[in-house]
Amino acid sequence: MGEGHWRTLRVATYNVHRCRGLDGRTSPQRIAEVIRSVEPDVIALQEVIGAGPTSGGHAEEIGAALGMGWVMASARHLRGCLFGNVVLSRLPIRHHTQYDLSWKTCEPRNCQRVDIALDNDTLHLYNVHLGTAFLERRHQAGRLSTIVHDRRIEPPKIVLGDFNEWMKGLATTMLSERLQSIDLRTHLRRRRTYPGVFPVLHLDHIYYDGQVEVVKLELPRTRLALMASDHLPLVAELKIRFD
Repeated sequence: MGEGHWRTLRVATYNVHRCRGLDGRTSPQRIAEVIRSVEPDVIALQEVIGAGPTSGGHAEEIGAALGMGWVMASARHLRGCLFGNVVLSRLPIRHHTQYDLSWKTCEPRNCQRVDIALDNDTLHLYNVHLGTAFLERRHQAGRLSTIVHDRRIEPPKIVLGDFNEWMKGLATTMLSERLQSIDLRTHLRRRRTYPGVFPVLHLDHIYYDGQVEVVKLELPRTRLALMASDHLPLVAELKIRFD
């Protein structure tokens, strides 16, 4: 083990709601515009429509608009197209995998793991979208906790996404027992990220394993961001220690 060193990275999580805005218009370009405005190095998206029989899908369109590399972890099909989580990155993606988080007859869900290359260092980023049912989330939180604590994969690890909890629920509690949680309250006055126009809930979270310091946290409430999706992007500037 060497002395270790710190790197600063802008990471974000954003449920794009199938790129359908609160005005009823579907626009991947508008979502790309919101992402461009927050300038992330890496961003985890949920509810993304992927490739289908007749199109390359929204993930491809957003990636092309931003000039960012991307990988998709499809959880299911939606009207013949892939549907699930996407990670976009300005940095090289070293490895990509997904874990099934589906529970019983509930809608299929997954956890996407993307290993980001920062020169010789690797950051493991987990992008999740948990279910809407309480028992389903309880199962998923336990499963996610096990996935993230796989000792074969070394920190630093960042877990982010849409945890679908109306209040500080069980999934949050279970994950907080085993992972550090970024306390949004100390960084944001308006910390609730859903729905966009009147954010009264707090569904989007960032957890980490390893040595991570929060430089700043942003919840951009521009007119564009408030209209583009029913969530707002949550952006964190992090200092991350690599050994």
